[in-house]
Amino acid sequence: MEVVVAIVALAVSAFLGWPVVEGVFALVRVVPDEWERKNDLVIEPPAPQKKHVLLGGSVIGILERLSITGLVLVGQPGLIAVVVAIKSLGRWAELQEDPAVNERFIIGSLASYFWAGLCGFIALQIMD
Repeated sequence: MEVVVAIVALAVSAFLGWPVVEGVFALVRVVPDEWERKNDLVIEPPAPQKKHVLLGGSVIGILERLSITGLVLVGQPGLIAVVVAIKSLGRWAELQEDPAVNERFIIGSLASYFWAGLCGFIALQIMD
């Protein structure tokens, strides 16, 4: 039974994390600063320019959530710091280029980490 709970927790963490992170983005209304705003509403986006996309973000998100949930399940939450460090160092150069991407990275990462930790914690509670 514990194996089934762990597998379900890992799957929920990995694959439902994306809509959770996108939901957080919608809540905080992450939009670039150069968009015209009026009373906190986006009026008109600027003409398309060079788009900054963090390539591989979806795959990285799945792997980080699997890692974090797995580490919680095996009783090694301290090693989550290694996952955070690897992700941050791997993106360092890209994050320095665009403050809007930097903000999106931080918000998305924290939402993803929270979701993964929550899935692991809930699974542990079910297993007890």
